[in-house]
Amino acid sequence: MPISSTRVVDAPTPLVAVVGGGPAGLLAAQRLAEAGYQVRVFEQKATVGRKFLVAGHGGFNLTNSEDIGTFASHYGAAAGFFQEALAYFSPQDLRRWAAELGIATFVGTSGRVFPEAQHTPADLLRAWLRRLRELGVGLHVRHRWLGFVGDNGLRFLNEAANEEFVVEPAATVLALGGASWPQTGSDGHWTSLLAAIGVPCQPFAPSNCGAEVGWSAFFKEKVGRAPLKNIALSCDGQTVRGEIMLTDYGLEGTPVYALTPALRAALAAGGPTPPLQLNLKPDLAPDELLRRLARRRPGTSLAAFLASALHLKPPVPTLLRELALPGADLLSQLTALPIPVAGLRPLAEAISSAGGVGFAQVDEHLMLRQRPGTFVAGEMLDWEAPTGGYLLQGCFSTGAWVAQAISGRLRPLT
Repeated sequence: MPISSTRVVDAPTPLVAVVGGGPAGLLAAQRLAEAGYQVRVFEQKATVGRKFLVAGHGGFNLTNSEDIGTFASHYGAAAGFFQEALAYFSPQDLRRWAAELGIATFVGTSGRVFPEAQHTPADLLRAWLRRLRELGVGLHVRHRWLGFVGDNGLRFLNEAANEEFVVEPAATVLALGGASWPQTGSDGHWTSLLAAIGVPCQPFAPSNCGAEVGWSAFFKEKVGRAPLKNIALSCDGQTVRGEIMLTDYGLEGTPVYALTPALRAALAAGGPTPPLQLNLKPDLAPDELLRRLARRRPGTSLAAFLASALHLKPPVPTLLRELALPGADLLSQLTALPIPVAGLRPLAEAISSAGGVGFAQVDEHLMLRQRPGTFVAGEMLDWEAPTGGYLLQGCFSTGAWVAQAISGRLRPLT
């Protein structure tokens, strides 16, 4: 297969190559183009922003209105970096960016930020692509990155023409995503390409995903899918309030997703104690709960009592029969019901992934230490955060961060 080469290092206006057409890559491309650089985006799928669109199907949560300190704390071990990145490109900056594209946003009662009801994810993406075209950004779809060439080169396969070629940009942004939802292009194939230049990656693991529980056949038939509202879920000292869904495989929902890191650690450590505990009445103080439990009269069925005294209706009685430990009193069943999680759902089903390029492999500008001039943004980096606006904000903020780093690295434009 013939391989052509495009050398642009010495062009009057430096070229920046962006590999990956998700939120991190597209925002980096926009800001670099606005700074006056030539920008070309290479995306292996037939369209850009595929995971961005899929993420919006369940409610298009762009960011969150929390203060920067609280916001950054949701990034765990990477909180220190995100404290700076969020200060540089904040939730307010993200809302202003959307407004400039004609997409108004609002803060919901939970503090989450959404586009106004008339705007869909596709509306935002169309407006964004229109802006990129106006800036002269080149979008090259069905172009698969095959690896590095020399000091600056990138080798691509144009799948439509079945031709390989090499581009030698002045700087490169890698924003190829993690390894969840591989059908959108986030397949993690790039780890071997980085390993080839001496950049190791942390193994991928599911994040923001469901938990598997070995329900009995009776429970599956009796309950099926059913919500549990106004509950609290705990793991390893962390507690998250909200709503979960009982499913045929186990549990899903925001509290489960938020506890995925703690669950992974608990499952890896093993031990006889079930890693999750469920509180079905977190709004009731223990004394008040005991007072209500004392009202139960002999002969009253558990289902009838729970419904009348605590407003706990099916499937709660069936759940208690399924999971309650022998000899456990009703108070502990209601406030610390052990859930024997057997594992997490597969990586391909997870909303996001942990793992990827560790922060030790990049400098403070997110430039690869092993390859100067190549920067990493978005879910390629080894960070994770819960749903609620933190994932998209993290991608946008890292995209903006590397754009300003590249602008500072390249020679000033005249």
